[in-house]
Amino acid sequence: MKLYHAPGSCSLAICIGLQETGLAAEVIRVDARKHLLNDGSNFYDVNELGYVPVLELDDGTCLREGVVIAQYLADQRPETGLVPAHGTLARYRLLEWLNFLSAEIHKGFIPLLYAVAAGKYVETARPKLASRFAWVDRQLEGKAYLMGESFTVADAYLFAITRWGKASWMTSVYNADIDLSEYRHLRAWFARVSERASVREALAQDAA
Repeated sequence: MKLYHAPGSCSLAICIGLQETGLAAEVIRVDARKHLLNDGSNFYDVNELGYVPVLELDDGTCLREGVVIAQYLADQRPETGLVPAHGTLARYRLLEWLNFLSAEIHKGFIPLLYAVAAGKYVETARPKLASRFAWVDRQLEGKAYLMGESFTVADAYLFAITRWGKASWMTSVYNADIDLSEYRHLRAWFARVSERASVREALAQDAA
């Protein structure tokens, strides 16, 4: 397998998933701004939509959406518990989280990451995103992870995109103009996830 990945992006979640599952994949870095690979080739030739992650399977099939790739990898190693079993209510709860993170948190960051282009819309987008993080913070009260006591692909996803904001308790990737410092349950969760060997290894590879 090949994983096309841009350091600092949401595809960090997939790198964490690879570490958690122990599945082998060649990680190919993408320059997300120039849409180029390390060898100078055009990333649009891999994904005409231009974004990461992309997972290329051994038969040449490509999966292009992070929440799908995360589930695909986890389903190859069900014993890890990264996703609940198909058909269970817990699986639908996971899907609920993944859809929420994609639509409300990930996309909610976009105006803040492109603030110049977004203009005054930032002033509307920021409080909305803050309200979503406040809701996540409340859901984490009394829980080790989003789904309870088990780390899942949803935690990997939230970890990757939380790093785009600012907080006194973390090093930000992009310093998007939203302060997450006040969310104490999110802070405890972030510290817990940061200590996982899979997360440390994925971050170390990004920094290499």
